Parts: sequence; structure tokens; C-alpha cells
Amino acid sequence: MNSYYSNRIEGESTHPVNIERALRKDFSAKPETAKLQRLAVAHIDAERELEMLVTSEADALRSDFLLKAHYALYSRLPAEDRTTEDGDLVEPGSLRQREVAIQKHVAPTPASLPRFLERMTQIYGRLVGLDPLLYTIAAAHHRVVWTHPFRDGNGRSARLQTHCALYPLSGGLWSVNRGLARRRDDYYGLLSNADMPRQGDVDGRGNLSERMLREWCKFFIGQCDEQVSFMTRMLDITEMRERLQALISFRGHSSQYKYYRQEALMPLHHLIAAGGVSRADFIQMTGAGERTGRRLLAQFLKDGLLVSDSHRGDVEIGFPLDALNFLFPKLYPEAAVDLE
Repeated sequence: MNSYYSNRIEGESTHPVNIERALRKDFSAKPETAKLQRLAVAHIDAERELEMLVTSEADALRSDFLLKAHYALYSRLPAEDRTTEDGDLVEPGSLRQREVAIQKHVAPTPASLPRFLERMTQIYGRLVGLDPLLYTIAAAHHRVVWTHPFRDGNGRSARLQTHCALYPLSGGLWSVNRGLARRRDDYYGLLSNADMPRQGDVDGRGNLSERMLREWCKFFIGQCDEQVSFMTRMLDITEMRERLQALISFRGHSSQYKYYRQEALMPLHHLIAAGGVSRADFIQMTGAGERTGRRLLAQFLKDGLLVSDSHRGDVEIGFPLDALNFLFPKLYPEAAVDLE
């Protein structure tokens, strides 16, 4: 989810079906689509690597973690995917060596970047306690984008770092990137506003506007709150049972899914609520008899609604992409749209 929405913010997302295919090493014959697929997979793999490195929110806000985020993403891309429109090759984890301007904002000079990064570690990397957590992460996100430390990939690296800083709190169950992508113009606009010079003596003590930074932080925290609320609704056990029932009923009318039967509702719902069970227990919970139960089991394994680590291992609930419009409506609205 983070990969899809982070790249969508950059205007370089690909259809969720293409991402799923790329994860199976099935890349498009179209060069531009294949490039977007490689970018999506690199982001997913980088995110998994970085999550394993998180020891605390403060640790993830350190500048060296930001450099790791950029390296984890760009080291997974071939040289042609790391070449800018100007012909510059982006080196993974390396600071930019040229001056840049983004709209009205002139970023710090290359020579000053190490000092800016060191100061960011001093301020944001000493986060203590829960109360300042979200606004500190929000402020750090702005500061990274404002500093623009890399030749390319600043937004993606900042969002990887932000995801990891939120990871001890979110557990990966919700993503602020979804909210930021759905309000992309506000995301960019409020970040840009926070770059404004101080507006008078009552607007903070630094060079930049404290009021606009506060507006950005308020927006960021609001997006976190919305995504928590959204996933709380999506993971509600009672509502999930109703969505499972709708999926089974809908597919049960298709010859492609001829073994979808209402007897499967209870064991599938049990897997969501309580976790994996043996194959024999799943068949028994259907109450449909051994032969029919095995057919149900085989159909769900084939379709990805059940997953297992081995040919005979326990089964757990799966969430295949083609079922998400039933199970998690609005999580990936584009997943319900067929590719041409």
C-alpha cells in the first residue's frame, strides 16, 4: 500500500494489478510500465528492509536512517531507472552535489547539507515520550523535504522514513501515505507554505513561518487520524463477516467460482478473528462433508483467499487483490478497474 500511494503522489504509480504481477517477476513488455513496476517492487523491498531496522521512533528520525532509506530504495534500481531527465545518475544514499530550486524554494547549498542533517538528528532524533510523537514526525518530514538532500528521490525517501517512524505506532496496519495521496494538492501546498519566511514578530523565532509549520503538522496529524479510523472500520470483525458473505454470494453465481458456498463463511471468518488452523479443522468447520470441504479448501487456496506455507501446512486468511474491492472497499479503488 505504501509503495502504491507514495509513487502515486509522485505521479508515477502503476495499477495494483501490475504491482502484483511484478512481485511474481512478471514485468510488462511496455518499457514505461516495466519501469514503474520495478520502482514499485524496489519500494516494497526497501520498506521491508527498513522496518527490520526500526528500534524506536526517534531512531527512525535520525539523518543516517534517512540516508539508509534512500540507499535501500535506489540501490534496488538499475542505472537507467536512476537517471534523471537531465542525464544525472542518482547514487544511492549520496547527498546531492549541485544547487537546486523547487518552485520558489532555494534548497540549502550542497556544502551545508551535512550540517543540516546533523542538526536534524540532534532535534528530531532525541524524541522522547508519546505526546510529541506525531507533530515531531510531521515537522521532521517537512524539514527533510525542505532540505532536499538528494539529487532525486527526496519525497520517496522522506515518506519511507516517515513510515518507519510511525511503524512502532501503526504496526503497518495503516498508512499515512494513503491520506497524503488522496489529498495530494493539500499535501504539496501545505509543505510549500511551511517554507514561507516568518510573517512578523508573532510568527515564531526562526527564519521560517511557525504558523504555517503548525498548519502542516495539523494536516499531517489529521491524515493519520483519518487512516486509523478508516482501517478500524475495515478491520471490524462484524463488518468483515458481512463483506465475506457478500464476496461468497457474488462469486457463487459464477461458474469460475463454482465451489464458493455459504458453508465457507464461518471458517473464513474464524481465520480473520482467531488466526490459522489446520486443513482438517477448516474442512470440519465448513460442515459440508469431507469431499465438498476439500473442494472448498482447494478453490480458496487457488484463489488466494487461503494461504499456506507448505503443501500440507496450516491455512490462514489471504487477501488477494481481486477480492479487495469486497473485503477492503476503498483501500485500492483502482484495483476494481480492469486494465486495458
